[in-house]
Amino acid sequence: MSSSRWLSQHLRLQIARRSFSSNAEVPPFQKLLAANRGEIATRICRAGAELKIPTICAIYSQQDRLQQHRYKADQAFSLNPDLSPVGQYLDIPGIVEICKKNGVDGVHPGYGFLSENANFANSLESAGIKFIGPTVENLSVFGDKTQARQTAERLNVPVVPGSANAVASVKEARDYIQTIGYPVIVKAAMGGGGRGMRVVTREEDLEQLFTTASNEAYNAFGDGRMFIERFVANPRHIEVQCIGDGTGDVIHLYDRDCSVQRRHQKVIETAPALDLPPATRKSMLDDAVRLLSDVKYKNAGTVEFLVDTEGRHYFIEVNPRIQVEHTVTEEVTGVDLVQTQIKIASGQTLKSLGLTQDSISVNGYAMQCRVTTEDPADDFRPDTGTIDVFRMPAGMGIRLDDGPGFPGAKITPHYDSLLVKITAKARERSEAIKKIVRALKEFRVRGVTTNKSFLLNVLQHDDFINKPVTTKFIEDHPDVLSPIISQDRAQKLLHFLGNVIVNGPEDKGVQQGVDSPHTTVEPPTFSPSNDAKPTLRSIYVNEGPEAFAKAVRDHEGLLVMDTTWRDAHQSLLATRLRTYDILKVAKATNIGLRNAYSLENWGGATFDVCMRFLRECPWDRLEQMREQVPDIPFQMLLRGANAVGYTSYPDNLVHEFCKTAVNHGMDVFRVFDSLNYLENMRLGIDAVGEAGGIIEGTVCFTSNLSSPRYNLEYYVDFVQKLVDCGIHVLAIKDMAGLLTPGDAKKLIGTLRQEFPTLPIHLHTHDTAGTGIATYLAAYEAGADVVDCAIDSMSGTTSQPSLGALMHSVPDNLSLNTGHVHELNSYWEETRKLYAPFESGQKSGSADVYVHEMPGGQYTNLMFQSGQLGLASQWSDVKKAYADANELLGDIVKVTPSSKVCGDLAQFMVANGLSKEDVLEQADTLSFPNSVIEYFQGYLGIPPHGFPEPLRTRITQNKPVFEGRPGAEMDAYDFPAKEQMLKEKWSNAAGHPVRDVDVLSHAMYPAVFEDFMLKTNEFGKVSMLDTPTFLTGMKIGEELAIQLETGKSLIVKLLGVGVPNEDGIVDVNFELNGQSRIAHIKDLSVSSTVKERQRALIDVAGSVGAPMPGVVVETKVKKGDKVNAGDPLVLLSAMKMETVVSAPCSGKVLNVEVTSGDQVNAGDLVVEIEEEYDHQEVA
Repeated sequence: MSSSRWLSQHLRLQIARRSFSSNAEVPPFQKLLAANRGEIATRICRAGAELKIPTICAIYSQQDRLQQHRYKADQAFSLNPDLSPVGQYLDIPGIVEICKKNGVDGVHPGYGFLSENANFANSLESAGIKFIGPTVENLSVFGDKTQARQTAERLNVPVVPGSANAVASVKEARDYIQTIGYPVIVKAAMGGGGRGMRVVTREEDLEQLFTTASNEAYNAFGDGRMFIERFVANPRHIEVQCIGDGTGDVIHLYDRDCSVQRRHQKVIETAPALDLPPATRKSMLDDAVRLLSDVKYKNAGTVEFLVDTEGRHYFIEVNPRIQVEHTVTEEVTGVDLVQTQIKIASGQTLKSLGLTQDSISVNGYAMQCRVTTEDPADDFRPDTGTIDVFRMPAGMGIRLDDGPGFPGAKITPHYDSLLVKITAKARERSEAIKKIVRALKEFRVRGVTTNKSFLLNVLQHDDFINKPVTTKFIEDHPDVLSPIISQDRAQKLLHFLGNVIVNGPEDKGVQQGVDSPHTTVEPPTFSPSNDAKPTLRSIYVNEGPEAFAKAVRDHEGLLVMDTTWRDAHQSLLATRLRTYDILKVAKATNIGLRNAYSLENWGGATFDVCMRFLRECPWDRLEQMREQVPDIPFQMLLRGANAVGYTSYPDNLVHEFCKTAVNHGMDVFRVFDSLNYLENMRLGIDAVGEAGGIIEGTVCFTSNLSSPRYNLEYYVDFVQKLVDCGIHVLAIKDMAGLLTPGDAKKLIGTLRQEFPTLPIHLHTHDTAGTGIATYLAAYEAGADVVDCAIDSMSGTTSQPSLGALMHSVPDNLSLNTGHVHELNSYWEETRKLYAPFESGQKSGSADVYVHEMPGGQYTNLMFQSGQLGLASQWSDVKKAYADANELLGDIVKVTPSSKVCGDLAQFMVANGLSKEDVLEQADTLSFPNSVIEYFQGYLGIPPHGFPEPLRTRITQNKPVFEGRPGAEMDAYDFPAKEQMLKEKWSNAAGHPVRDVDVLSHAMYPAVFEDFMLKTNEFGKVSMLDTPTFLTGMKIGEELAIQLETGKSLIVKLLGVGVPNEDGIVDVNFELNGQSRIAHIKDLSVSSTVKERQRALIDVAGSVGAPMPGVVVETKVKKGDKVNAGDPLVLLSAMKMETVVSAPCSGKVLNVEVTSGDQVNAGDLVVEIEEEYDHQEVA
């Protein structure tokens, strides 16, 4: 049997079954067609099914072919795809032909489109098809607002002063307005729904607003004529629902309050109206019935009124159709309006239906809100896109009328933005509000922006809850437009995972082909310590920095700072250690290393890497670590006047940074300068002291003590200057591991003699493998503290091994050996997760004594050289590093001075330059910026000055600093920067802009901006385990992701699609048992769809589309002169027209769009060469 024959038999069988099951009822029609789309089409289908109409039909445009109203019907017929998206639903001949061809005997037009079109009704009636709505005569009277007004005036129904007839031109409008004055409201002679309606307050705006409203009306209803009325200020908008049967018998179903509106389109409706004076209510109800009875009105209709502040009512119009808000009337009266419409159209009367005025009463309150795809915070800009998540609410007293919303639905700019109507019913209005608020909070839509937060703001506003509101409610309460940011954590997280799966690791430092093993590493658990002895941190917190320093000096034996959480992973794993893996072992560390001097865990390179690569806030990281580790002092690296950056900052910024760091849990600040430039250090020392932190003043060690420049006298003199600055602890920072055991004994011994009460803290790297020997020599000479790393994170360019030191001085370290070994086991397994960041270095190298490269830089520079194509010349880079150091003046090398040396070395190798070549060609070489800025003095002044004439030849005519670079900088304007960030990034990270965000932006503006962009796109990703964060998921893998206490996600990867023509890949997940899809752009695939150029945000003449939409008309062409405010392009989105105006005066360089083009928000539409006032510039 053929499929078509089978379908035909199947449909006949269905009809027969329906007829058999309802042989006691005669259906009002045999074949009903819903001549509309979206939720109202679905509503009509449902009403028809309940009336047991054998066949329910739908129509659909090409753009709506995937919408649910098509498949909710028994049959669905395609409209003419050659017409515009709206034009297809306005095609009277085409729709009538569909009805005739397919045996339709009743057509319900819904609201909008052709619902008030007398020609449509007449065409159907002429074809023997019932129009389920008013008669043609009714439509002629009330579909035309002019005739409706004349009828009201004849019956002495109060009206607002307005034009007797519709006007078609601006001139006619201007002539009439001269007789009544401004303000006026111009509104479409046909149609409604807020479209084709504008308030005009002054003559200068009339032409643009009239034209826009007229075009909007024409596009929506096929008639651009306008009606003009005096604008009544601050009224309530009350309407009366009526039903007539064409005999003159009309009843009302009481009133609805529709005062909460935007752009004259209703947003929230309530039945009955709150606190309406009884006399006003009775007069309105009587006038409504009298008006419709006079014309023998047939079917459902709504009489709309304005009620002023004195309680006087004025007739506005009759809407001769069902309305969007009919649901609230149905809920409080129990009358199914759509079914009643169908029954009356079939010939029944109010009497035969048992509908008399006495039988209608109001029971409780009902409230409806319209959830739309609009952004209230952006002037209700319509949004478009694909709905990824659509989870509807439910429960007692909640009704849903759904339309185009479902997972996977494409929201286009062609139609009304309504997604779903939510209606709540309760005995009291306050209870209805609570129900609808609860339902909105349950409702989830992802993929497009909705007005949900706006609705919640209105519904929870005290004025809305406690008293009647007017049509100016939104205008008078702009705070309701403030967005309630939905975190959207789950969908953003899936988008991040999908992006990693499709495009690979976001962090390009991940070595290709090196996987992070998907294993779970369990941390050790220790019993709490019974040691009653106060920890060093408790001494600091309770007694202050001086008491801390004295306790360190009085301590018997050697103290240790563990660098695992900062310098160790910076040296070995490109600073990529994530907070996730630190927090897992934090509690155990708090017990196992309780008696340590400190944990180095913040500052230096970890600050920007947190944002740049780990997608974490460094301040949150610090706060979380402190929460888990309350007993051990935290230590950070502070680059003096450079704070945690690579440049100079205003003094007040450095002070604020240190104060905030202390408030977030930082204790010890290792203050250093990359050139041992005391003036830079002095600012950091003062800032830490003022903040109440522990000042660990630092001298950076380089070369060896036999050096004529950096001999014993140099270091003793420098330390004296630090002591004079008021430091609490001395740090000797041997960043390259150059300090030999012999020099250590000599240096520490001398300093101990010179400064007997000053705690001495030694830091080195184990690049040459002599670290433990150096520490033992230093300890014997009087050092109080040394830096080590957990064994599995130690050695080579990292710090010496903590385990090795413990066993070398077993009786002199106050640490539990068993605990340390268990912590080592955790880090041994955890390090494997970071395999993609391993440098490949297998052993130490004694050539560090030649090139003097810091351990923290060694692996990073090795990676950078590979990126620059110099991997095979790594030995040459190391040699060039030594030459670069000499060219720079034999300097101390630590970030950022070490970066200057590394940049110069790579520059020399890449260009085949020797030291002599650089000296000879300095005038003509294009040096790296870091090198030029070094010679300008941006980092300060090196210990022995700048080498001349090289400095002069490199800087040439550029300005140079002869003192501290930041000394003359203006104070940082915190309020202004905070306001700027709030305007740009408020709630982008799921919280308001905080003081720490301002500091992060101040340190690294570009890095912070990128971090916020990514956080806004992907949300917080710090809760992901490291293998998943780095390399994504494998098909079939299931993860449990904890978002917060008591809230977790179960995510499973089901499959990965192939790129479509736009290069989009669908990544299929299962989230908490429900299917979710992430649509990911495959960056390796070129889209076949041309991507439009984006407007430049900071360039006034680069004019972007304010919203997604379709270009209706371009108003200018290339070469035109325009003034600020002139119209450039007319856009239409969801039947709302918007004029894109010139933001500045100038000459049109390019018009990037033409009529019919579809654009997204931000797409470039016009380029203007801005015209400047030359006198003002001069």
